[in-house]
Amino acid sequence: MGKTLVAYFSASGVTARAAREIADACGADLYEIRPAQPYTAKDLDWRNKQSRSSLEMTDENSRPAVENRVENMAQYDTVLVGFPIWWGVEPRIVDTFFDSYDFSGKTLIPFATSGGSGMGAAQKSVQAHCPAASWKNGRLVTAKNAADWGREVLNGAAPQP
Repeated sequence: MGKTLVAYFSASGVTARAAREIADACGADLYEIRPAQPYTAKDLDWRNKQSRSSLEMTDENSRPAVENRVENMAQYDTVLVGFPIWWGVEPRIVDTFFDSYDFSGKTLIPFATSGGSGMGAAQKSVQAHCPAASWKNGRLVTAKNAADWGREVLNGAAPQP
């Protein structure tokens, strides 16, 4: 297996902790998908239909700008992509990440954190963004189980979609 990248977006720090656990356990590089305009607590108020996150998530074409780029994405064979579940799927800024690189021939593996949503709709959604990639099934993780799951999925024990 070639070089591995753990890329993640985290609004509250929960996904960031899980991503660090996976990267540390697997010897992978770590990359944070940082918004060019950071989210405030007001932006993240999902109960407010006019909040930034609500407006982004109701517009499938929304692509919030990312502050930084992965240096030399070509060096990675496997990319684990982490995010919190928003409205049942990945946040639109993760779609910006997917749209920013050519993932043809790479193995992509999503992982997510969630307070109650499952991974099914998010798995289908992310796969639709990068159909030329080879996908493995993702999983909801916590900081406590992320390292074990990362080792498992990178060693080929996780099921294929």
